[in-house]
Formats: sequence, structure tokens, C-alpha cells
Amino acid sequence: MNLLVLHGINLNMFGQRDPAHYGSATLADIDAALQRLAGELGARVECFQTNHEGALCERIHQAHRDAVDGVLINAGAWTHTSIAIRDALAILQCPIVEVHMSNIHAREPFRHHSFIAGLARGQICGFGVDSYLLGLRALVGQAQAAIKK
Repeated sequence: MNLLVLHGINLNMFGQRDPAHYGSATLADIDAALQRLAGELGARVECFQTNHEGALCERIHQAHRDAVDGVLINAGAWTHTSIAIRDALAILQCPIVEVHMSNIHAREPFRHHSFIAGLARGQICGFGVDSYLLGLRALVGQAQAAIKK
């Protein structure tokens, strides 16, 4: 099972940016934890981060061409602003799970809306690094179910 983890804008700054909301884990820490868990779950994970919206859309297009089995995404601020990323994700025919380190529903009102949520099988937020790990567990289950169909 091949899964793709997408990290959006500014997420390369985890560990340095606003630790009250995001904790002290770095993106490398998160990716390493995802790799470990994926191995335990019998999945392969590729992680990709960019601060360029078009690059994220291009990576999503490549995921479609590669027929990945599932996508885990934290688009960062693009969650609340990017119809382009939403439209790129709509091309995918695999399960999508949305994650956020902070609870976006307990933050500023502009963060409450997600352009991604309507395409995702589910959204996990507010649990720090565990949001990613819970999201990966959910994605593996969703991808396994989709493969059996």
C-alpha cells in the first residue's frame, strides 16, 4: 500500500513556530514517526512538504498518475484559502484524510472553514503529532477498504 503525506505552507517551521499551538516536534520528527507507524501497519509512506501552492498541486497530480492508495494532508493555511488545492485533490480517486496539529475549530474564525473537508473521509485536529498518527491509522483502514472493493 502506497500512501502520500502532504504538508503545506509553513509546516517546515514546526518546532520553531508558535509552540503553544503546534508543540515542539519538528517536521522531521513527524515524518519519522509516520514512517515508523507505516512500517508497523504494512504501508509505505512518502512525505512531501512545500511552501509553493503550485508545487503542492503538481504533487497531487503526480499522486493521481501514480495511483496512490491514499493521501494524508495538512495543507496548513491553504486549508482555509485554496480552492486550487481543493480542486487538485478532487481529481484523486483514493481516500483522503485531513489532519491538523491544532484544533482549527477552537482558533480564529477564519480557520474554522476547510476547503478540503468536503473531499476528505474525515478530519483529525487538535492532538499535535498524534493527529498525524491517528490520521495515518484511519487512512490505512480507508485505503484497505477501498482496495477490497
